[in-house]
Amino acid sequence: MAGVEFYSGILCAGFVNAHSHIELSYLRGAITEGEGFAAFAESIGKVRGNFSEEERLSAIVEADRTMWQEGVDVVGDIVNGVTSFSTKAASPIHYHNFVEVFGLRECNLERQRELLKYPDTSLTLHSVYSVPDKPFKEVCNDDADAPLSIHFLESSAEKALYRGCGSLYEWYSKVGFKCDFLQYGSPTERIVKCVPKERSVLFVHNCEVEQHDIDKIMSHFTAPVYWALCPRSNAYISGIEPHAVELLRSASYNINICIGTDSLASNWSLSMIEELKMFRNIPLAELLQWATINGAKALGIADKYGSIEVGKRSGVVCLSGIDLENFALTPQTRAKRIL
Repeated sequence: MAGVEFYSGILCAGFVNAHSHIELSYLRGAITEGEGFAAFAESIGKVRGNFSEEERLSAIVEADRTMWQEGVDVVGDIVNGVTSFSTKAASPIHYHNFVEVFGLRECNLERQRELLKYPDTSLTLHSVYSVPDKPFKEVCNDDADAPLSIHFLESSAEKALYRGCGSLYEWYSKVGFKCDFLQYGSPTERIVKCVPKERSVLFVHNCEVEQHDIDKIMSHFTAPVYWALCPRSNAYISGIEPHAVELLRSASYNINICIGTDSLASNWSLSMIEELKMFRNIPLAELLQWATINGAKALGIADKYGSIEVGKRSGVVCLSGIDLENFALTPQTRAKRIL
């Protein structure tokens, strides 16, 4: 029939990449894989200056184009400067920009607040190990209507820091970083002591989360809590498997899991379908919920994105190479935007 297109596979709503750093796309392949979290963080500071502004902008444009083609509708994107905003203004992708606050040597909130003039931006905290106590508390209480997106328990070094040991503690001691927040005793205690219970939070990575962390966080918050997993980034940096997923899925609470790609500094691509392939024993229907509606809820835009419904703006993605008999992903599964 003329004008009719045929596709082999299944359809789903456009993806929501709940956590990315598109402005770091120029670092693709620049940081050695598998050297661990502290070495990765240190390496970023060493290689940032090796690239021109033209290279940075070109990489952002290419990353944005590829995500759109592979079915991404929405990105929860971390920003530290203005570099990515021109691309975003012309992009069909909807970006919520989390203006990241961090710096143990200098933490200038006023400079970061200047970025709030751009559309769909809000302040957030980089992590529980990289922000001094005063600005940490200030950002926690800054804008109750916007979610926080916090790198959380990405490595065991975070917990060790609060005990005065581990690779992060050793690095900080070597370069002279001062931590005025170790009195909380643990990353989780700092969260529940500082973040208002009515503030929605997106916890990102969660590689080293344990049951007592989940219990304490879920008991504290009355606002929705979301857990973003970025398994390929964790594999790239430290060779960590996404083992925390089973703990989160088995919790007695209403656990909202969503999916992010992190950045091309710590990933081979920004492919959402490749992230989903990392969860080999999770039903496909559940995985697609994580990659669509849960991410939209985490970013506060589920009224517009995350599912194919009348009145929403979600695109339509075709997943080919599906094991239709078992309704499962295969190594050959690919995602392509249809609408």
